[in-house]
Amino acid sequence: MDFLRTRIGVDPLLEADLSYLTKAAPVIFVLLWSTGFIGSKLGAPYIDPMVFLTVRFFSVLPILLVLALFLTKAWPVTPMAILHCVVTGMLVHGIYLGGIFWAIKQGMPAGASSIIVGLQPVLTALIAVLLLGETISRKHWISMLIGGVGLLLVLGPKFDISGTGITAITVAVALVSVAAISLGTVYQKRFAVKTDLLAATIWQYVGALLVTTPLSLFESWHIVWSGELVFALVWLVLVLSVGAVLLLMLLIREGAVSQVASLFYLVPVATAVESYFLFNETLTLVQIAGMALIIGAVLVIRQTPKKA
Repeated sequence: MDFLRTRIGVDPLLEADLSYLTKAAPVIFVLLWSTGFIGSKLGAPYIDPMVFLTVRFFSVLPILLVLALFLTKAWPVTPMAILHCVVTGMLVHGIYLGGIFWAIKQGMPAGASSIIVGLQPVLTALIAVLLLGETISRKHWISMLIGGVGLLLVLGPKFDISGTGITAITVAVALVSVAAISLGTVYQKRFAVKTDLLAATIWQYVGALLVTTPLSLFESWHIVWSGELVFALVWLVLVLSVGAVLLLMLLIREGAVSQVASLFYLVPVATAVESYFLFNETLTLVQIAGMALIIGAVLVIRQTPKKA
């Protein structure tokens, strides 16, 4: 939360509150990020995926620009600094979300796509070792393996092998999407960590639009403006594209990338619980056991030093 302290000033009496907020940031991020799947599910019947993402990204830019007028004092001025932010946005927002949305639109079951997305913590850790020099201990690798087992237990009941959408193309697109967000988080840590957080996020959404806008031209722009779609769009813009993404960028800046990536193991856990209450989906004892494994694994990972 240092960027808030330096830009708006913080009363000494509020330092303790900001300290608690910093410690709670990983939990808040997981809860917010998990609701993205709920919002996407609500809006999907009324709008095509790339159109949905394009409208979402265009909607968030004015909000971030207004915030930047009050909170941002140092914008990236060199072409290379801007380029790093744009590339991060293309990877983390454009290719990742666009690819997953496209694969699901082609019929890939959500459970299958979620299992593929579950590869992200391991892939991100490997990239962080190669590009950032982060050291991954044996305890960390074992914990990630345990987290992967827990992920399979949580998502296993949702996996539908009979789905016709599980093809070589959809699986390949989903894998590229996971590789994109894994590389994007490491890229942001390597090349854009010194850029103002809010300004960098604005340029990231410009990069995301460079991916989704051309692709949306191949879809139908006939949008059914239902109450569910409006609510989903407002929620995804304010909660996900502003709140959760800023928290993600903050976590990447302040911690080891492999630690941050481990938080994505918790997202299916939160989503499963939310779906249980909102959509009456089942929650078995096997899934609950998987959740316990994931939570334990993430706690171990986040207690283990990762920097070389």
